[in-house]
Parts: sequence; C-alpha cells; structure tokens
Amino acid sequence: MNKIAIYGKGGIGKSTTVSNISAAMSSMGLKVLQIGCDPKADSTRNLTGGKNIPTVLDILREKGDIRLEDLVFKSSTGVLCVEAGGPVPGVGCAGRGIITAFEKLEELDAYEIYQPDVVLYDVLGDVVCGGFAMPIRGGYADEVCIVTSGEMMSLYAAANIAHAVKSFGKRGYASLRGLILNAKNIEGENELVDKAAAEIETDVLYRLPRHPLVQQAEAEGKTVVEAFPDSDMAKHYRALAALLLKEGTVNE
Repeated sequence: MNKIAIYGKGGIGKSTTVSNISAAMSSMGLKVLQIGCDPKADSTRNLTGGKNIPTVLDILREKGDIRLEDLVFKSSTGVLCVEAGGPVPGVGCAGRGIITAFEKLEELDAYEIYQPDVVLYDVLGDVVCGGFAMPIRGGYADEVCIVTSGEMMSLYAAANIAHAVKSFGKRGYASLRGLILNAKNIEGENELVDKAAAEIETDVLYRLPRHPLVQQAEAEGKTVVEAFPDSDMAKHYRALAALLLKEGTVNE
C-alpha cells in the first residue's frame, strides 16, 4: 500500500491536484482512498459532483454509534473519499480534530476493510502543528510531497513543511519526496521553484502547467481526469500519478 501525504499552502491548488491524482490512479485500476485533512472539508468536492460530503467530526457530533460506511463515500471515479473535518468555528483545535478522525478510522478498521492500494492525505500546510503533522509523525504516510507555485508565501510554506518533515524523518517517520509545481505563470517561476528546491535540498518532482480546463472541470464539480480525459492536462495528471507510484523518478 502506497501512503502519500500531500501538503501545501491554502489556495495553492493542492486539493485540485490531489483529486486529479486520485482520479488518475483510480483509472489505472487501483483502489484509492483520499482523506481530506483540512477544516474546510472541501478536498474531495471535485470527486463528489461539487458537493461536500459529511465529515468524520460532524458525524461523531451527530451520532453516538457510527459505522464505517457513514464516513467513507465512493465517488463516480471509484475513489473512496473521507473528510476529517474540523471543530465548530471558534471552538476547539482543527489539528486535534484531524487526530480524532484518524483514530476513528483506525478504530473502525478502515484500512483493513477497504484494503486500498493507495492512500492520499490532502493536508493543509499553512500551519504544521501536531494535528496537521499527524500524517507525517503518526506513521500514516510513508512519503510527503509539497504542492507549491513560485509565489513567495507558497514557497515560504513549502520550506516550513519541509523542515517539519525532515525533523520527523530523523525519527523514522515519513520522508520528503519533493515539490510539485502548480504553475501560476508568474515571472521566473521555474527558476524560483528550482532555487527553493535546492535550498530545501529536495527535487522538483513535476511541473503542472496552468490550464483553463482545471477551472472548467471544477465548475462541473469534476476533476479534469473525469471531465476531459483526453486533454493534455489530464495526461499531465496521469503522468504525475504514475510518477508518484514509482521510486526515485523526477520530471524535468
């Protein structure tokens, strides 16, 4: 089972990227479980027709006795979708909410029952507190990828995430696989990301171009892979998905 955590600053296109990777891997015949680890609970919207699914924390608040099928939703692309969710606004810690969701999935034997080939954790990377670091330090993920653009705050967040991953890596937890450039077409973007990767001492795994089909697919509540399967952008997502399933490969 491949277990990959994908981090990135809010608004960088991380969830869009993860959902397209999930859809691409599912199209390869793999059983994919995508777990959204963001209080906004919108990681899987492009897999579920543009609608938010109930979150683990919401269901825990509403029901005393819950079943695994209350938490896991199968998308039209075959991807198994889970949203950890967050606390009631203004009350509680979002990071703690992720920990609670993970513990409940384990308690219900989610991984043993569904036996996914790939688990993708979509994790907010603006703050890498104990809860948001759970996929790294809890033994859930084996590898971490960071989605970034060439924008300063995105690269700053990437550096912070990389620092956290390397800190935990010394204790035998998840390792940093590299950066995924989700292009914003700013001036000198490739060079800026290359420089940041060198400073972080990691690779740029893949460079996703900016493409209007991404927004068109999202308007339909779908991934590019599902809405425009024969497009160049869908080919990019499938190439990235294939790359993540291999070891030691970098797209230049």
